[in-house]
Amino acid sequence: MKRVILGCVAAAAVSGCGGGTNPFNTDDGGTGGTDDGAITIPENLASDVESVAYDASAGTLVITGLSLDDTPFSASYQRRPALDRNGYLAYTAQDSSLDRHVTAYVREIEDGAFAVAVATGGQFSYFFSGTNYGRRGGYSAPTGDVNSGGIVSYAGTYVGLLNIAGDGGDLLPVTPGTPDDIRPEQVAEVTGDAFINADFTDNVVNGTIYNRQIEPLADGAAATDVQTLDLAPGTLEANGTFTGTVSITNNGAITPVGEYGGIFAGTDATSVAGSLTAEGHIENAPDIEEYGIFVLGQCGTAESSDVCNQPVP
Repeated sequence: MKRVILGCVAAAAVSGCGGGTNPFNTDDGGTGGTDDGAITIPENLASDVESVAYDASAGTLVITGLSLDDTPFSASYQRRPALDRNGYLAYTAQDSSLDRHVTAYVREIEDGAFAVAVATGGQFSYFFSGTNYGRRGGYSAPTGDVNSGGIVSYAGTYVGLLNIAGDGGDLLPVTPGTPDDIRPEQVAEVTGDAFINADFTDNVVNGTIYNRQIEPLADGAAATDVQTLDLAPGTLEANGTFTGTVSITNNGAITPVGEYGGIFAGTDATSVAGSLTAEGHIENAPDIEEYGIFVLGQCGTAESSDVCNQPVP
């Protein structure tokens, strides 16, 4: 659980201010079931999320552990296509107009990599948030001829949630004259692109989240560009999981601002999913915290982005 200054104070620094088939299930305690047994999500990444159950064909998402997101401890979320971002599907929950509004993003690709990010909008100076990721089915590292002596690239998109007020378009209406002090807010979103290199010979992963921008906020201002997040080299474990440090670079100086983690999926590691958290990474807005996810296809597969299509020397 986090306590921050939300709304106008933080948002003013970056903009204006105003007001499937094949479901996946994760075990309690912030873990995702895999063929290798339970995968533990690092505590700072899981945060308030204990488990996730998602069925893409039914369009259902249930998240356990996030406090005050709905009446039951395990809350069911409603599909919100209008809030979809960058290929990530949006779900929201709000029990009544004076209860917290919650936004969740989820993506799962065919060979089993998946990730979820969720956060409540601010109310009474508190918010709740967290992430989860995992895979269905098996995993094996690439074999045979891989590019650059074992280095394999993954490319796609990213979505994150911030502890500042978004545009509020999905909030339930309140009675006119309701005091601002008790009104809930809808969390803001940040979008971007993601690129990861994995060295399956030396067992190292690193990458970047770039082209980042905060989506329009409550005053209707245009999207705001924000700084690139780099994923410092982290250790790749035998089961396909990895963790590392998130950093930013200013004038050549590298500053750690958070952590990331993830998991490879599929035969020859055809996809990767993961999440990150960062704080103090947005200029002039030190209180902003971010929880985000990436689900990427290996370059050369249908799930990767066009950035992979570079000329061959």
